[in-house]
Amino acid sequence: MSQPHAEIEIPSIDSVMLGINFKAMRDYDVLIKTIDADRSYFKNLFETNLTKAIDSASLYLYSKLLNEIVPHWYGTEWDFNGHTSIPNQGEIACGYFVSTTLKHLGFNLNRYEMAQQAGMVEARMLQPKHELKIYFNLSYEALKHKVNSVYSDGIYFVGLDNHVGYVLLKNKELYFLHSSYYDDRVMIELAEDSPCFSSNIYVFAEITNNKSLIKSWILNERLIVPNN
Repeated sequence: MSQPHAEIEIPSIDSVMLGINFKAMRDYDVLIKTIDADRSYFKNLFETNLTKAIDSASLYLYSKLLNEIVPHWYGTEWDFNGHTSIPNQGEIACGYFVSTTLKHLGFNLNRYEMAQQAGMVEARMLQPKHELKIYFNLSYEALKHKVNSVYSDGIYFVGLDNHVGYVLLKNKELYFLHSSYYDDRVMIELAEDSPCFSSNIYVFAEITNNKSLIKSWILNERLIVPNN
């Protein structure tokens, strides 16, 4: 069960306009069990209508991650060695924030193994290397233009020089969800304003728009660390 949450101040983000929930709504353990139980619905649908199952699961995972799981984690303290599995109890490093929330979203993975990999390897656990989008030495505006030219609204994994997190792409704007070593907590902020988002390399992997990954979630297939 998660701990009581401090008031979260995100003055630069209009939660109503973006359809984002900042506050934890229900018991975290119940939420995780509900997601696990809901998977059976999508598995049954998958057997009769593959396209509808994947499209429906895409919307489901987007909503559950952004508006139900992550809100429990806002304000959880960052630590380089943090690996708590309980929101707002203990500390969480950036890699463990991603791997733990993905695991609690129902992905079949070892959160310790994933969190201990470099950003490129973590991305390849989610999507084949040839499907990743990798950018080097770009200004923020150039990066934003490129991301918007290849991606639609959704949630993406991003690996940076020495940091990882999620990017929410919404209405052409990029938002960074991560366990911040700068602010010492889990937070969401405009990527443009985040000191942690500055990097020489950006490795993007699709999550909520990734049909192969969503299929793996529906069928409870194991996500493994690539061999090479």
